[in-house]
Amino acid sequence: MAPALTLRAGPDALRIIRERGLRAQDVDVVPGASGGAKWLVLAGLDRFLFGEFFSGERARPLHLIGSSIGAWRMAAAAQRDPVAALDRAHHAYVHDQHYSPKPTPREVTEVGLQLLDVLLGATGVEEILANREKHVHVITAEGRGLAASDRRILLAASMAVAAAGNLLSRRTLSLQLRRFIFHTAGDTTPFADLDDFDTTHVPLSRENIRPALLASASIPLVLEGVAIPGTNGVHWDGGVLDYHLDMSFGAGEGLVLYPHFYPHIVPGWFDKSLSWRRARVDNFRRALIIAPSEDFVAALPGGKIPDRRDFYTMPEAERIPRWQQAVDASERLGDELRELLATGRVAERIRPW
Repeated sequence: MAPALTLRAGPDALRIIRERGLRAQDVDVVPGASGGAKWLVLAGLDRFLFGEFFSGERARPLHLIGSSIGAWRMAAAAQRDPVAALDRAHHAYVHDQHYSPKPTPREVTEVGLQLLDVLLGATGVEEILANREKHVHVITAEGRGLAASDRRILLAASMAVAAAGNLLSRRTLSLQLRRFIFHTAGDTTPFADLDDFDTTHVPLSRENIRPALLASASIPLVLEGVAIPGTNGVHWDGGVLDYHLDMSFGAGEGLVLYPHFYPHIVPGWFDKSLSWRRARVDNFRRALIIAPSEDFVAALPGGKIPDRRDFYTMPEAERIPRWQQAVDASERLGDELRELLATGRVAERIRPW
């Protein structure tokens, strides 16, 4: 049987893993990318990583950072029982998303709030805020100028301007959007010195955690923008700026362990169709990306990873079982990584960046 996983590592990560193997205590950061329904293909891998691999006590904190659905994954991972949080979120995401034929942003936002409540459960907020070993970082994009408007025509115009400017340089996005990171890390955050975009850091609290998580997944023109307590603007999906998190992960020597949909990194939302705009090794020298292999994806229903377009291209009666099959199949990803760790064969499977 062909391997289910593709492993790709920067030079520093490859050196560490060859010397010591892949150990939980060597990991400092876990990123989570935007991607909507794509997260379902990582279900089994997430369950293994957060239910087993990272289950022991730590000498230093683990920083979990994500945008959009990646932030939701990290919020599940920081709860007392991460597997239970992931399980109920996976089930709700597959089986409880029901929309009218042409849903409004209000309708999609209301469904998103229901899904978020399922993910957090009755005590998830308190558990995330009290967690001293796993620090959650939630990325949002605050709208500036026309991007702060709730009028559809003005918001659409701002996104068109942002997309046009992005063709020249990602830095032009700062004219429309400002990065916010809501987190529980205090002064220990490794992201304090980010300088690629203007970045504002805000402590996560009981008052802002739900709005921040909702905002981080609020795709412009699909969901409503979110006003987050303690801030002045309207916040949108963090993936608009940080789609796959092509950013500095700090100055530490520990690993960045990145469970991802793909073995490559697309920097921003507007870069998805720009084949030349892919991350280089600069920010990923100490990163190990673990992704589904091409053979694994080819064996999924339709030969593809679930994505948001499925809402438009297939009826519920087809979409729901396909998505559930992808979740079920993803258990193989966790099983394969578990076996690689048990046999000490991780390093030999890694492809250098």
